[in-house]
Amino acid sequence: MIGSASAWANRRPEWQAVAGLGLAGLAALAIALLPLTWAVLLVVGSIVAVATLLQPMLGVLLLLPAVPFGSLRQVRLGVMNVGLAEVLLALALAAWLLRQVVLRRTRRETPAQSLPRSLPWRWPPLTFPLAFFLGVALLSAVGAVSTQHSLKELIKWMEILALYLVVSYEVRSEAGGRWIRPLVAALLLGGALAALQGIYQFLFQVGPEAFILPGGFMRAHGTFEQPNPYAGYLGLTLPVAVALAAAWLLRVDGRLPARWLFLAVGCGALMLAALIMSWSRGAWLGFAAAVGAMIVAVAARSGRGAVLAITLLVILVYVLLAGGVAVLPPSIVARFADLGPQLGLGGFAEVRGAEITDANFAVLERMAHWQSALAMWTDHPWLGVGIGNYEPAYARYALPLWPHALGHAHNYYLNVAAETGLLGLLAYLLLWSLALLAAWRAVRRANGWSFGLALGVLGVLVHLSVHNVFDNLYVHAMYLQVAILLALPGGRSWETS
Repeated sequence: MIGSASAWANRRPEWQAVAGLGLAGLAALAIALLPLTWAVLLVVGSIVAVATLLQPMLGVLLLLPAVPFGSLRQVRLGVMNVGLAEVLLALALAAWLLRQVVLRRTRRETPAQSLPRSLPWRWPPLTFPLAFFLGVALLSAVGAVSTQHSLKELIKWMEILALYLVVSYEVRSEAGGRWIRPLVAALLLGGALAALQGIYQFLFQVGPEAFILPGGFMRAHGTFEQPNPYAGYLGLTLPVAVALAAAWLLRVDGRLPARWLFLAVGCGALMLAALIMSWSRGAWLGFAAAVGAMIVAVAARSGRGAVLAITLLVILVYVLLAGGVAVLPPSIVARFADLGPQLGLGGFAEVRGAEITDANFAVLERMAHWQSALAMWTDHPWLGVGIGNYEPAYARYALPLWPHALGHAHNYYLNVAAETGLLGLLAYLLLWSLALLAAWRAVRRANGWSFGLALGVLGVLVHLSVHNVFDNLYVHAMYLQVAILLALPGGRSWETS
């Protein structure tokens, strides 16, 4: 909460003074001894650390634009990579816990009327589904081949749960709710910066030779090392921009300020261009599904409009399937030409004996990993091979000609089934169904500015659901962005314009 920080800081300033003096001394020492670049980084880091200690939500805000650039500087810890986003998360969570401890101690020693009113704790709606999935994942790790790989994934889901709880708590308060708009602005600006980088890579052929496209272009990939997760990140951000612009045009119980329209349209246009330039079919399909879901959600607010919207969507899909070849650029049509076998069960039987060519390599590689994941699930139907253990277990299930594990099964649902079995898959589907339901309800009840944000969150979750059929987007700290977006429907500002 913004206002509460100064109140309790004045009551108990000792720890802040000590921390501030310590960081100031460290910064002075860095300037004297380190090269200029490292000294500047340390000074800036010290300022951010002190500011986050005073206001933990600042760390959460800075985390969002750090997601697409966190891999620029990483530290390897066993099988885990720790980047800027993870550091900001740890700092924000530690500061938030410390603040709660100090506030509780202060309230015991100070008259209640002189302190800001305490917000009662309330478990947000996805707490127990998240905890249930985490519990099943922990159970699956008991017989895992690699404890390190299990620990990596367990920590990831613990981070999701912790960040979800903290942001949910903060946005429920009047003061904490003021952070929602800055969070959204940081989200969009981070997406726009990542999009600019991808556009530059596409136009000037910056990247590995394997990403070169016909016509002298390069697949946009940002700092993600691969185009698909880069496009996945854009797909987890772009729907918010589209929804805010749509809310302004629709005037749903109040119009957004014009500055939000400019921000949404400007950032959204950059992200859409970069999404196309990524050449990621999974991201294209995910974004199309997100737009379709948002159209249905808007129409559903008027009751009868839902039937009309669904009818229009069916017609649109039919037109694209029947006449899309004549409408879409030939290069994009060709990009989808080999997608049919990938979605059909018949493709699973063809992988072993199929001739590998440059044209079908990507599809066959993904199908080979799907088949290996199914084999793992078949051998370990209830709890899988252990959370995070797809890669360590892959050698036993690898198909001929496909000996290398890619880290995951390129289908998150099969990946969950392989690693945590039927129990884990059901737990994840329950969690995700409730998340989609919460977002849908938020769209139905939100007004004005909050309507656009609720609609965007729904689009993000739909994109993630569809794109995860072809990939795993819980990588590169994107899962932290998902945790923040999951928490936003709990904010009190959703019910007002």
